[in-house]
Amino acid sequence: MAKSPSNTIFFNQIVDLLQSARSKVVQTVNQTMVTTYFEIGRKIVEEEQKGKDRAEYGKNLLTDLSKVLTQEFGKGFSVTNIQQMRRFYLTYEKQQTVSANSKKAIQQTVSVKFRLSWSHYLKLMRIEDENERKFYEIEAYKNNWSVRELKRQFDSALYTRLVLSRDKEKIKELSEKGLVFESAKDAIKDPYILEFIGLPEHKNYSESDLEQELINKLEHFLLELGNGFTFVARQKRISFDDKHFRIDLVFYNRILRCFVLIDLKIGEIKHQDLGQMQMYVNYYDRELRLEDENKTIGIVLCKDKSESIVEYTLPENNEQIFASKYQTVLPSKEELKDLINDK
Repeated sequence: MAKSPSNTIFFNQIVDLLQSARSKVVQTVNQTMVTTYFEIGRKIVEEEQKGKDRAEYGKNLLTDLSKVLTQEFGKGFSVTNIQQMRRFYLTYEKQQTVSANSKKAIQQTVSVKFRLSWSHYLKLMRIEDENERKFYEIEAYKNNWSVRELKRQFDSALYTRLVLSRDKEKIKELSEKGLVFESAKDAIKDPYILEFIGLPEHKNYSESDLEQELINKLEHFLLELGNGFTFVARQKRISFDDKHFRIDLVFYNRILRCFVLIDLKIGEIKHQDLGQMQMYVNYYDRELRLEDENKTIGIVLCKDKSESIVEYTLPENNEQIFASKYQTVLPSKEELKDLINDK
């Protein structure tokens, strides 16, 4: 019997319910497992503190515990895995401190805190800087990053790049709230890391080649741009006085409620590039922006730039036009940290 349209809607609703239920079950299982590993780590540390020779006592304790748990539950409780549970507790114990000592209060705090999978925390524990680790934990949860995406964002030094583009007063906010868009500048990174497009750093390619690769890997590019970006158009044509211009890429940011225009330059930025972007932004603000939307943002994405040219081309109170470099290979974090120290 053929499915009627009404039945199809009904069937889809049931499917959505089951998928939602399964997702919640997985989340609950992950949360319970992570919380349990935290508690195992806590008990190990407390037990170690009772030993006279903590180092030797701890080593024997973990070996013996591994044997007991493996015999009882099977694989997954090697000495290495148990050491990771111990390290997990030591890494996060300060963040789990609560004013109340009741068991209920402790359980509530733990359940709210551990919202990612154990695989996520295995990656996060390797981040030594506490503020950086907190930032990636918040962003991974907010943006539903997979472990692979978390690794990619860390390897591309997202936190370090954001620190580069922020005042020192705002850096602490990254570890407390993650990436929050309150102004146009908050949405800008410098540099942008585009290693996912697969273009070698020194290969000769055109701006159209770069644009095409970004479109081919649009999902990755949206993640690199940040929260709230949606794709609108490529090679957007605007015309006036019988003259025609094309904007390379047009996006809209739902959080900032504004258009974001991007022009691609494979060489060093020139003052004419910034002037042209100013024209694009003015056109969008005057012809396309709705009354309840914020002013358009323009980004000239270039291979190289002179800070002086940018500074003296743009007005002192500029909040709309930005120039950012891009790299097609992952930089070393040491290189980016050197830039921070020079800020």
